[in-house]
Amino acid sequence: MPQGPRPSFNNNNRGRNPNFRREQQQEHRTNRMIRVPEVRLVGENIEVGVYRTEEALRMAEEQGLDLVEISPNAVPPVCRIIDYNKFLYEKKKKEKEMKAKAHKSEVKEIRFTPNTDDHDFDFKAKHAEKFLKDGNKVKTYVQFKGRAIMFKERGELILLKFAERLAEVGALEGMPTMEGKRMIAIFAPKSAKKKMETKEAREERIQQPREPRPAAASSEAKPDQEA
Repeated sequence: MPQGPRPSFNNNNRGRNPNFRREQQQEHRTNRMIRVPEVRLVGENIEVGVYRTEEALRMAEEQGLDLVEISPNAVPPVCRIIDYNKFLYEKKKKEKEMKAKAHKSEVKEIRFTPNTDDHDFDFKAKHAEKFLKDGNKVKTYVQFKGRAIMFKERGELILLKFAERLAEVGALEGMPTMEGKRMIAIFAPKSAKKKMETKEAREERIQQPREPRPAAASSEAKPDQEA
């Protein structure tokens, strides 16, 4: 007697949410994926506050927009009513622009000799300033050849003078060190962010009203004026 197909005992699909894969792929939960009883609504064109989730969904549907969970760990979760596809498009566009503007730091090398003259020194200092302003590190070294190795002190003076010249745009990572026949010093760009924060702090300090100084108490009582 022919036997029919055996029943499958694979229960992997039992009780599986059909939207599970979609939820895993999305960065944010949206609309019916939000299953908490209430949410906090923020954003424009609404009264900020805590709403029942069903009410928040109704508000989003009336505006033809999406209810998007932006802070899932808050209690209750924070949501916005926005066009989710437009939100993702603008987010990706901004990330792409930031990636395009991101600068990959490089290490630029500048070579000196113990006999580097002032003109050559200034020329190389201008190049180093540009490299540091562009966000690159600068590796400077004094190359010693033959008997020139006897003039290590002269090489160190050149590098320290160079550090003084670059002080506004670069920071010396350490004292000059010898590696073979080279004396090396490395400069890192000073953070533009730190400069900005320092400038803002200085401006804020200037704008703050000064408290009036208390009048100094007189050590001697003033004599009564005669009538």
